[in-house]
Amino acid sequence: MAYDLIVIGSGPGGYVCAIKAAQLGLKVAVVEKRATYGGTCLNVGCIPSKALLHASETYSHAAHGLDALGIEGVKPVLNLSKMMGHKDATVKSNVDGVAFLFKKNKIDGIQGTGKVLGAGKVSVTNDKGEEQVLETKNIVIATGSDVAGIPGVPVEIDETVIVSSTGGIALDKVPAHLIVVGGGVIGLELGSVWARLGAKVTVVEYLDTILGGMDGDVSKQFQRMLVKQGMEFKLGAKVTGVEKVGSGAKVTFEPVKGGEATTIEADVVLIATGRKPYTEGLGLKEAGVALDNRGRVEIDNHFQTNVAGIYAIGDVVRGPMLAHKAEDEGVAVAEILAGQAGHVNYDVIPSVVYTQPEVASVGKTEEELKAAGIAYKAGKFPFTANGRARAMLATDGFVKVLADKETDRVLGVHIVGFGAGEMIHEAAVLMEFGGSSEDLGRTCHAHPTMSEAVKEAALATFFKPIHM
Repeated sequence: MAYDLIVIGSGPGGYVCAIKAAQLGLKVAVVEKRATYGGTCLNVGCIPSKALLHASETYSHAAHGLDALGIEGVKPVLNLSKMMGHKDATVKSNVDGVAFLFKKNKIDGIQGTGKVLGAGKVSVTNDKGEEQVLETKNIVIATGSDVAGIPGVPVEIDETVIVSSTGGIALDKVPAHLIVVGGGVIGLELGSVWARLGAKVTVVEYLDTILGGMDGDVSKQFQRMLVKQGMEFKLGAKVTGVEKVGSGAKVTFEPVKGGEATTIEADVVLIATGRKPYTEGLGLKEAGVALDNRGRVEIDNHFQTNVAGIYAIGDVVRGPMLAHKAEDEGVAVAEILAGQAGHVNYDVIPSVVYTQPEVASVGKTEEELKAAGIAYKAGKFPFTANGRARAMLATDGFVKVLADKETDRVLGVHIVGFGAGEMIHEAAVLMEFGGSSEDLGRTCHAHPTMSEAVKEAALATFFKPIHM
């Protein structure tokens, strides 16, 4: 059978691309090497980690946050096995949901390892070593990413003592001490999970700030919040060795700016230094598909590679490694293949850190605007001045709005606080339509809500806030 489209990979980019293409009338197949659909995100990434984040936040709140609300005598007992059961059930529900959507949209799901043989041909090898060759008009590579490791430092990840994020969501007991190598999103999310459940957590980060490219104000205040929660940070630290010792492991690092090396030991070490495009075994070189110097598949502005009929999206191409970015690219490719005008606005892709409190961002940071020489104005509003935040004892953090100095068009919004990941989307919608801080400030917001802080930050940007 010949297909209009074969998608290799069923993560958020791949499965969304397949569904959209099927909705637009294309005959679609998806090749997936896992036993279940959903890729890293649904199986061992975004979804299970959020289940553990929510569960651990609830546990911590019950243990430490109820007394101030007049709820006394609650002493929760951690049942880690049951918590992991909740995580696993959440994963199953989501991956089963993707399988249902494939069936509903008449998409052929093919289990096995896919390989591009050239334009119009994909081979699939199943777990028995049996190979079949499929024909198609178009191919979309949506194979996602894999653990990057530590550049120049050989590390043996056994997913028990030295773990990646995959092992980090599946520990069978709370470690007394967890070392997290990497102060980015994955490291801080999983580090916060185990810290709330009772582990001592030490984060070792190469940069002198956490969260890499996040707005400087946000990362500084957020780090202070995490320190208050008991997490310890070693910044500006270059890791030179990670190895097992006894029943645990040790990490050796030295100051980036020079100095003596330090070695610390822990029960578990989490390697969370980022991810790299997954192109291994895809046959791209043999098929003539070009990669860039970072191992990403090169694409044009319509997601097509240098080989006609072969496209790529998501973590395997340029841009932020975010599930929702991959989803939007998947929709755009499907629309292009169906003769429509698919497009992704890369200036309006929100990013969220699902800790407690959350961190959310969309658009440019102050540092980026300064580096680009763009004249801007900024407005901030703290949650300490927000009535709903006070009622919920959720006053940590602030909202920050950045707008063009001349036109008042909003260029970036950054939030650290309870529910930031939900609040950021009104900023994204505003920016999608080229709105101004005055537009946002003059939009009526329900009272009392946390979102009123977004309105007040906008008011502070174009004139003055009311409640500060």
